[in-house]
Order: sequence, then C-alpha cells, then structure tokens
Amino acid sequence: MQTFSKSFTQQEPLPEAAIEAAVAVMRSGRLHRYNLVEGERGETALLEQEFAASLGVAYCLACASGGYALQIALRAAGLQPGEKVLCNAFTLSPVPGSIHGAGGIPILVDIQDDTTVDIDDLRRAAEESGARFFLLSHMRGHIGDMDAIVAACEELNIVMIEDCAHTMGASWRGRPSGTFGKIGCFSTQTYKHLNSGEGGLLTTDDPEIMRRAVILSGSYMLFDRHLAAPDAESFGDVRLQTPNCSGRMDNLRAAVLRPQLAELAERRERWNRRYRVLEEGLGQEASIALIPRSPEEDFVGSSIQFRLPELSRERIATFIAGCERRGIPLKWYGQHEPQDYTSRYDSWRYLGNTRSVPNTEKVLATLCDLRIPLTFDEEDCMEITRLIGEALQESG
Repeated sequence: MQTFSKSFTQQEPLPEAAIEAAVAVMRSGRLHRYNLVEGERGETALLEQEFAASLGVAYCLACASGGYALQIALRAAGLQPGEKVLCNAFTLSPVPGSIHGAGGIPILVDIQDDTTVDIDDLRRAAEESGARFFLLSHMRGHIGDMDAIVAACEELNIVMIEDCAHTMGASWRGRPSGTFGKIGCFSTQTYKHLNSGEGGLLTTDDPEIMRRAVILSGSYMLFDRHLAAPDAESFGDVRLQTPNCSGRMDNLRAAVLRPQLAELAERRERWNRRYRVLEEGLGQEASIALIPRSPEEDFVGSSIQFRLPELSRERIATFIAGCERRGIPLKWYGQHEPQDYTSRYDSWRYLGNTRSVPNTEKVLATLCDLRIPLTFDEEDCMEITRLIGEALQESG
C-alpha cells in the first residue's frame, strides 16, 4: 500500500524578516508591549496599525489569543453576566468557551447544508431567547450570505461579532471578512493564516468599544502607546470603570507577524491553488459531496471539507481508517467521541440543555475535514486525492 509521507501539521518556516525582527526584540529585552524607549512605537502597536489599515478599519487590538479576543469583544460590546449569546451550532470549542468565559450563555443556531448559519433559525433563536448578541463563526473558512445575515441582525437589533479565525484575508463581495459586524476577531495560532504560535486580533470602527477593549486587555494607564486606538484624551472615565483582564500580545509575537501580514495575499493565492487541485480531484468521486462555494466569496482555502451523505456510519469509519493507514489524517465530525478539533456542540456538556439543531446533526454526521499546509505542493494534493479515492474504494 502506498502512503503519503508528509506531515499535515508541519508549517512553513517563518520568513527571514520575521526571524530578524524577533531576534532584534530579544536582543532589546523589551518584550512587553508597553516597555518602550523614548520615541519608539513598538512592534505590537505597529502590527495593530498595519492590520487595521489592511482591513480599512479604524482600530485594532492585539491579544494573547483569538479566543481571548472574542471574550474581550463580548465584554466591550456590553455583554452582562447571564445574558444569552447566539452562536453557530457548528463551530470550534473556543467560541462557546469565550461566551462562557465572558459570563454569557451560548444559544445554538442551526446551519444549512453548506455549513453556514441558517438565517431563518437565527431569527427563531433570537425571538425565543431574547439575545442581544450574535457571535458568528465563519467556520472552516466558509462565509455565509453576509448581506442577508447583516440585514437579519439589523432587523432583530442584534450586535454581531465575527469570529474570523478561518477567514483572515477572505472577503464577501470584495468587503473583508471581519468588517460586517460591530467587531471582528482573528486568530494567529499556528494553524491559522498568520503564525505566532498563539495570538489574536480584535478590530472595530466603534471608538467606545475600542476604549473598553484596550483597558480590558490590560493597558494599565498606557493607552497612549497605541497607534490604532482612539486618542488618549478620550478615555476619560472608561479607564476607571473597566476592569483589567490582562491578555495582551507581546512585542515578540507581533514582530514575527508583521512580515507575515505583508505576505498574506500571496499565501491566499498559494492556498487556493492547492485547494482547487483537491476540489477537482475529490469532486470526481461519486460518494463525495463537496461544500458549495458562493461566487460572492473570496475565500482562503487552508482546509477543505466534504460530506459522504450516502455512506453508512460503518463505511465512513472504515474509510477514515483507510485514510489513516495511507498517512492522511482525515477528520470526521460524526465520531461518537470528539477528536482533535472535531469537538462538537453535543460534547460541550457545560452548555446544559441546548436548542434542537437537527440539520447541524445531519450535516456533521457525514462531514469530513482536511488541513492543507503550505508545505504541500500541487502534486502532493493530487496524490492525496488519489489515496483518498483508494480508501473509498477499499471501504465499500
């Protein structure tokens, strides 16, 4: 049996410019974002300024993680303890975790067959719960109909916060992901589109939200050292009324991110070439149903998903095992026990009794997921589709 030998978790080396910038920070000893010499702007403040400019928004805050950015976003937007927050039933565990961590109660919203949020169920969930907030995940990089989602939130008077962990660099009708909601939150964890090991970015055009977010992140009284935040004079009583929940990014991580941000558009093109090879190859398998992509969506294909709607659980399990034997760690959201990032809503038992989300259950029962590292080339992707086809044939 032929096997695929490359690792699906191996990232590209950091750019030389990122390594040099990191070494310069280490040589200075000034890793803390506010530890600056006279006239120095600092790597973290510069990253915030550059990321805000890349999206065309006014403000950006660099955080310790994407999940922490979500927590700060909810609190800065006005979430009160015990309030309900709508979120996709299909998402990663840090999303309901951030709601819980901010004192909220997650309310699940069903999804459509393309894995994006069901807008009709969004309306039902909002009416049933009275929730004022919707934490929208662009899960695994799939962007729903943002025009319709925004319209529904405006109609329901709901504050939308976007979880863009999988859509940094993506857009809908030419408008960047993360600019549709009141706040956008991004991740720079190792398996995301920029790699600092761990990290997050929060963006907004709302000055009051940004003031709260800066204090929540742990600025002490050093908010004048931000380049993508409201004027220091405007912080007024916010600085005294907002708790410090320290979760800042440091200069070392910011230093390795800035050169990568400059490469984001080129990375998107490389990812999408690999994605298209996999999409074409997998699309030739009769048992595989690819997730459709809207022509309005300019996505970043750092992973690919497909369904096996005609296969039994037993055959899917056999197929997954066959892929594993061939060196392809295909993830299946239909497993009885969560594995790796396939943890799903019914395994988050701290949620208690949840709303019925029947289509989510149906979709996840046959949904498979595969990472696409940039350490692979297009020939590798062709080989992967061939081996997946072999495993399918063997399973049935």
